[in-house]
Amino acid sequence: LSSDPQVYKNVLVTPFDPPNYMPLGAPDSADMVLTFDNLHDLVYLNTHREVSDLEMQAFLRSAYQTLKPGGVLGIVEHRAKPGSDVSNTIAAGRIPEAYMILQAKKAGFQLAATSEINANPKDDSTYPVWFLPPTLEQGEKDRTKYLAIGESDAMTLRFV
Repeated sequence: LSSDPQVYKNVLVTPFDPPNYMPLGAPDSADMVLTFDNLHDLVYLNTHREVSDLEMQAFLRSAYQTLKPGGVLGIVEHRAKPGSDVSNTIAAGRIPEAYMILQAKKAGFQLAATSEINANPKDDSTYPVWFLPPTLEQGEKDRTKYLAIGESDAMTLRFV
């Protein structure tokens, strides 16, 4: 952000430590809140807990309160297969798009637009997202296969 202060002069970086500390800013203080490929962590914070909507709702409500009226919440998230149950996909770092939309609506948002700009038809949602680039957690195991798939298929959602 410091590399181009003219472009990024109005950016506020704030601490965020779910589930302990999740405020995103003062009420009605932001025009936009963006999140990229991390909301699955709010559904499944560690492998020793069951899936829970609590942290997701805490984040979404914090975003809602922080945004000015008409403000935008932009979400890019690893997408699970349509019709999947989040409890069956979250361990692979994926969220069904319908679940994400439902959670945002439950927090008070309205879906304004979707985009397929981050879609990847080569990713059939079979593998955990961290097997794919850029993480390639499997190291050399099946590396060529994962590189051929590319990054995960992702939903891109715009809420107001």
